[in-house]
Amino acid sequence: MNHVKKLLPLLIIGLIPLQTIAYTNIKKDTTKVHIVGTDQMKFTVTSIKASPGELMKVTLTTKSDFPPAAMSHDFVLLTQNADAQKVAQSCAHFRDNDYIDPDMKKYIVAHTALAGGGETVSVTFHAPQKPGDYEYICTFPGHFSAGMKGTLTVKAD
Repeated sequence: MNHVKKLLPLLIIGLIPLQTIAYTNIKKDTTKVHIVGTDQMKFTVTSIKASPGELMKVTLTTKSDFPPAAMSHDFVLLTQNADAQKVAQSCAHFRDNDYIDPDMKKYIVAHTALAGGGETVSVTFHAPQKPGDYEYICTFPGHFSAGMKGTLTVKAD
């Protein structure tokens, strides 16, 4: 028993580097996507491909000279069964919550905060496990209707 007590701290210390290595490997395997949101209410990237469960980091930069209250963007990835128009319309009423309706969260896989002109935001998430197309939108009022959307296609290799 005394041997176990003496070895336990060494075992714990020995595991710390393994955890660091595992964490580092996860970070290296992250797929990074950079999107720019424009004054024309468009994303510069409208098609993203991923494998089921793939770790992804989406970074969104807003390029605009307008004040943030007039022109900001977010990236909101929806579930397959989400009605994008309904989500966008509902979220438009939640300015104080970065245009995310808490009741719509069940239709949201991942989302960024809002980014005004010159700002950059990001979100890290795992792509859905179920293959198929997943729409992403901007929930700032009027932007989805103007065409600010794209598709994440999840496909097994």
